[in-house]
Amino acid sequence: MVRPGKASGPKIIIGLLSFLAVLALGAPALWAADASGHSIDGATLSVAWALPFAGILLSIALFPLFAASFWERNYGKVAIFWALAFLLPAMPVLGTSPTLYSVVHTLVDEYFPFIILLFALFTIAGGIVLTGSLTGTPLLNLAFIATGTVLASLMGTTGAAMLLIRPLIRAIAQRKHKTHSIVFFIFLVANAGGSLTPLGDPPLFLGFLKGVEFAWPLRHLWPQTLFLCGTLLALYFVVDLFLYRREGSPKGQGSEKLGLQGSYNFLLLAMVAGLVLYSGISKSEGYLQVWGETRITYPGLVKDLGLLLLALASWLITPRAVRARNHFAWGPIMEVAKLFFGIFITMIPAIAILRAGTDGALSPLVGLVTNESGEPRNAFYFWLTGVLSSFLDNAPTYLVFFNTAGGDAQRLMHEIPLTLAAISCGAVYMGANSYIGNAPNFIVRSIAEERGIRMPSFFGYMLWSLVILVPLFIAMTFLFF
Repeated sequence: MVRPGKASGPKIIIGLLSFLAVLALGAPALWAADASGHSIDGATLSVAWALPFAGILLSIALFPLFAASFWERNYGKVAIFWALAFLLPAMPVLGTSPTLYSVVHTLVDEYFPFIILLFALFTIAGGIVLTGSLTGTPLLNLAFIATGTVLASLMGTTGAAMLLIRPLIRAIAQRKHKTHSIVFFIFLVANAGGSLTPLGDPPLFLGFLKGVEFAWPLRHLWPQTLFLCGTLLALYFVVDLFLYRREGSPKGQGSEKLGLQGSYNFLLLAMVAGLVLYSGISKSEGYLQVWGETRITYPGLVKDLGLLLLALASWLITPRAVRARNHFAWGPIMEVAKLFFGIFITMIPAIAILRAGTDGALSPLVGLVTNESGEPRNAFYFWLTGVLSSFLDNAPTYLVFFNTAGGDAQRLMHEIPLTLAAISCGAVYMGANSYIGNAPNFIVRSIAEERGIRMPSFFGYMLWSLVILVPLFIAMTFLFF
């Protein structure tokens, strides 16, 4: 068996291409007996169906603490176990066809686009190396994180995080205290910074596909983003300056001039952003039928194939010495791919219940977002979207509350813009509350740990977010919502 750290890029690409080919070409024959296809009805589910999802979250939280060696060797098997803990009882109880259809729909519409984009950005950004002597002073560290925060809205939180996490780790290599820098990096670059354009974070891109104007987030979310990001950057600088002086103001080693290797990968990153934008604005109505309403649209197929080809191009044209200097390894992306496979599968019933709205088991929660006169409660939209986005996929969570608020983009943008802002901010900002709240959180943590930085446990990280982020979110509730 190929160990995660030894897997080659071309093998991974071939594997993903094979999955796409099976889903696009083989699924119609496999499921011909029931071509209609219908998903699990969330209105019929109790919250007990979400127990496998809770199980995989607790596994991610507890195994590294109490059985680290077992977890390192078997985390993929644990993810499969919890996926089967949902699937095996679901097929006889909820029906084989609805269960399998929900799985195929989740893989085609959510998991594979998610992991292909993440893989492409991970591979391409891993070929860009900032050379030279980097001294992790508070000002330099602040510059890295602030730059990433700005770039997050231009190239996505994942792209910005993958681009800058390795240079930041190099800069703080001589520092004794490193963990706080990575945590604030996750808060800002991997989450809050991506709130100003649809390219920044998947929830906003979904809103764009539903009719929200491209520039709407920039026009309406800049005050909240300025408050949150500005406060976090100032707080980070104060904390880092205090620790830097406490460490005796350590100096970096060497005097090598700054330089850049693998700069052609920036062009590939721009092409990634172009493919993502193309898939959203293309007017093509062609698609490959997979099963029922599950389809691979031609723009989506072009995007996914294009991303894999860009990743392959980056792998082939970037010298191995450059990646070696970047300490590039496949382990982090393989860990994310395996664990998030289990997360996406076990998340199916939780998302189905949420989508059932007032007809589902979470109807008391959904009902909180509207008062007795039918007017939206923006504070509840902010917190419910945010808290659920902290653990569930923030893109479908955004879509659920977008539809709960009426689902009419024109009305949301022009008649109740504060409600749309509350939903958008909750989905984007509060993805920082846990390691699984947003895609790059977990992979940034994995890269940092692979480089020897001791990161907080699952619950330890949530303690950071509880102490730092939640008070800011409470303040934002009173200031904006």
